[in-house]
Amino acid sequence: MSLNDPQWGRGGGSGGSNNDGGREEPRRPQRPNGDGPPDLEELWRDFNRRLSSLFGKKPSGPRGGGGPGNFSVSPRGTGIGLAALLGVAGLLWLASGFYIVPEGQVGVVTTFGRYTETSPPGFRWRMPWPVQSNELVDILSLRKVEVGTRGKADRLKESLMLTDDENIVDIQFEVQYRIKDDGARDYLFNSRNPTAAVIQTAESAMREVLGRKKMDSVLYESRSEIATEVRDRMQEMLDRYGTGIQVSAVAIQNAQPPEQVQAAFDDAVKAGQDRERQINEGQAYANDVVPKARGAASRLMQEAEGYRTRIVQTAEGDASRFRQVLTEYQKAPAVTRDRMYLDTMQQVFSNATKVLVDSRSSNQLLYLPFDKLMQQVTQEGMAARTPPTVVTPTEPAPVTTDGRTRDSLRSRDREAR
Repeated sequence: MSLNDPQWGRGGGSGGSNNDGGREEPRRPQRPNGDGPPDLEELWRDFNRRLSSLFGKKPSGPRGGGGPGNFSVSPRGTGIGLAALLGVAGLLWLASGFYIVPEGQVGVVTTFGRYTETSPPGFRWRMPWPVQSNELVDILSLRKVEVGTRGKADRLKESLMLTDDENIVDIQFEVQYRIKDDGARDYLFNSRNPTAAVIQTAESAMREVLGRKKMDSVLYESRSEIATEVRDRMQEMLDRYGTGIQVSAVAIQNAQPPEQVQAAFDDAVKAGQDRERQINEGQAYANDVVPKARGAASRLMQEAEGYRTRIVQTAEGDASRFRQVLTEYQKAPAVTRDRMYLDTMQQVFSNATKVLVDSRSSNQLLYLPFDKLMQQVTQEGMAARTPPTVVTPTEPAPVTTDGRTRDSLRSRDREAR
């Protein structure tokens, strides 16, 4: 039966009357064989009875469903009920202080907003709110920020930087960082916006490093060196600020001239490449010519040294021979003169192609082919020479065997030489 039924609480039913003026108790619908859902009105009345008993109310009717003026309150029951409620609420409040710190994170506990401790991973407990609270900080994950990347409204403000040779470079780079193991407190309390602090620090460090570099060095040569210097400079500034951040790496993604001067810069790069090519060609030509010239100079020097050594040794040999001849001449002048004359004449006539014949005496040797005989004797050594000619003097001198004639011949030979 619904509470909106007009027959609720009125007579006419089959029930008996109660002790208060003969009012009849409302009839309850009967469920055949106990099937069907429970009656909501019955559940509501059971809840009211239990709540009344908890606070010490004493029902006056047979079923405890009397009106508001038909119960009395027990002070003892009320105290017990309030104590039970407070106990349950206290237990729930204390249980709210349990929390779990996952692996790779730490918990920062604060008391009324002030830092108290840092708890390691595991199942932990703290004083419940509002006395204490905790915040989990991930110290294992690697975080990153990008400076001067495409798509940002203030990209040019971040990426355009001035070099030492007063040129502008458009540079884009990425910073990877994480929180130190003991830096969770500094990360939460020493910086209002840690990410913005990392970006500003990275931009400041990059401008400082690029301000000491040439443009060509930034674009082509020393990117890894610049990244290392920027990382070290960032770490110094972040440690000085007490942010609790550890910079892991700085990666330069792109470095180029501004778009407005890209064409002029390409022309300058091509000119520089042509200059380097010509320098390389000249160096290659020098590497080819200079060694040859040095080899030729060394060969000439060695030949000259050999010629000098040969001449000096020949002169020294001649001087030694002359000294030996002089010594022998001083011992026996006549014998030495005769020996020298004979040796000289033998040397002279051995290389001559002329034959001297005494024409005054009738000798059959005059008609012999002396030239042919000499060619047969010296066929190997005289093959390329011209045949000798026979010279017949018009007025031959008489051949004598005395000493005077021999001396005169020697003197004439000396004069002829």
